[in-house]
Amino acid sequence: MRYFFALLCALFFILPPSVSAAATKFEVTGWIPYWRSATGTADTLPHLDVLTEVNPFVYTVRDDGTLRDNGGLDGEPWLSFIAAAKEKKVRIIPTVMTSNGDLIHKLLSNQKTRIAFEDRIAKLVKDNNFDGIDIDFEGKYAKDKDYFSTFLHGLMLRLPKSSMLMCTIESRTPLGDRYYGTTPPKDAGIYANDLKQINKYCDRVRIMAYDQQGIDQKLARTAASSSQLYAPVADPAWVEKTIRLAMKDISKNKILIGVPTYGYEYSVTAYAGKEYIYKLLWPFNPGYASTTAAQYGITPERNSAGEMYFTYTANAPTSTTPVSLGPTSAALAMLAATAYADTYNSHLDFRLVDWPDAQSLQQKIDLAKKLGVRGISIFKLDGGQDSRIWDVLQGVKR
Repeated sequence: MRYFFALLCALFFILPPSVSAAATKFEVTGWIPYWRSATGTADTLPHLDVLTEVNPFVYTVRDDGTLRDNGGLDGEPWLSFIAAAKEKKVRIIPTVMTSNGDLIHKLLSNQKTRIAFEDRIAKLVKDNNFDGIDIDFEGKYAKDKDYFSTFLHGLMLRLPKSSMLMCTIESRTPLGDRYYGTTPPKDAGIYANDLKQINKYCDRVRIMAYDQQGIDQKLARTAASSSQLYAPVADPAWVEKTIRLAMKDISKNKILIGVPTYGYEYSVTAYAGKEYIYKLLWPFNPGYASTTAAQYGITPERNSAGEMYFTYTANAPTSTTPVSLGPTSAALAMLAATAYADTYNSHLDFRLVDWPDAQSLQQKIDLAKKLGVRGISIFKLDGGQDSRIWDVLQGVKR
């Protein structure tokens, strides 16, 4: 498979644009997490026809370099699900994940342990007849950049020729936008991923273009200047920046845009002068947002980042508070808290609930097609996402 794609990339420079473009299939992949295997497989099973690939998010790395199957891929519901996927020619490529930087260094900086690790993963793929493997190593140290590239090279060589090596990596925000209005630190441009080498060894590269929050200070300041609450999971404006930056070193024919299906709740403190400080509380599936909105009688609205949001206050104010904080719209608690802060030169807290829905997914699909990348990768398909995403995916032209 790897050599086929190398040939395809070569033909890109030979064939007319219309021919090479027609040969590229828009791909839709998605992770099913081990902590919701039953609901994830049950919800995804009827919709396999809209997916190119499913990634069981199940394998983690033990301290000794062995792999732990947290999802029980050798039993139900996975066995029936995998059989159905193969029947529909949907790739099954599990993820091996770790976020332990010390462990990554220990395994990859030593040639003996690195080769043993490569052999172990390759054997896993071969023994289980998987279509490949997805490597998601987060929290790596910059000093291990070359070790990681060597690991990918060795793993690529050891995998069966019909297998695909997928790489899931962190997004990068342009430094001028990330540190907008400030001087970037000296180590700002030092990274743990060598994108050119990743492009060389990986058949697909998934960019985790989510968990944005306040990393893009330029967008955050623009929102603040217009008194907007701004703590998105993935603003398309930011996602486009990260993907365009990645495309400088990674073939767009390999790039898949990571798309979230979960949201975050924040405790927001409003200070005088319309200044907001965000404290992340927890992630959630959209059902939590619907229940909470109903509890407080709120109609969620769509924000400037294309996601759904609303604000509320968890506790009623005291009788001395000059404004009512009972929420009836997405912005009322914010406005009331701001009015209180301005009046008393003080501060007041409220909650912000922000999450992507099916329309947000459509925006990312449109962006992927606009940029000409390979497709999208959805995190996560666990039965808790907006159920309307399946209708959106049904309409994707391959």
